[in-house]
Amino acid sequence: MAVSTVSVMESTMAFMKGFPPFPTVMDINQIRDILPHRFPFLLVDRVIDYKPGEYAVAIKNVTINDNFFPGHFPERPIMPGVLMVEAMAQIGGIVMLQPEVGGSRENFFFAGIDKVRFRKPVIAGDTLIMRMTLIKLQKRFGIAKMEGKAYVGADLVCEGELLMATGSE
Repeated sequence: MAVSTVSVMESTMAFMKGFPPFPTVMDINQIRDILPHRFPFLLVDRVIDYKPGEYAVAIKNVTINDNFFPGHFPERPIMPGVLMVEAMAQIGGIVMLQPEVGGSRENFFFAGIDKVRFRKPVIAGDTLIMRMTLIKLQKRFGIAKMEGKAYVGADLVCEGELLMATGSE
């Protein structure tokens, strides 16, 4: 039984309507305007939700072409946990480097991590959805505490508390 090209296209279009694209609050060019990171270390592809000075939700599309897969691990490629934490820190940077918070690209640092847990592996083909929420900001000391959570679909894959610092080197 032959299937017509038209029926295949209609079926595909109906299927795709069930999977709307992630919204774009900030695209990669806007992210590059905020963060100092560049390839291969820029780990944020798109911001999909954002409330200035409070939180940001962003995605990282994990592909087999990511430069860490050949070495981690060749027989079972998984995204390194430290890079998930770094990606969350970069999203924290998007929150912190905004005028509402008072940060600047020239003097912003990832200062520490606490209570980090890796729940499930992240593999090529996954979309990592990460949320960074500002918990406490001490402007006087230039320290911010943030809560990070990373998901693949509905599964929590990584979580922790991150400290960000502003000030002189």
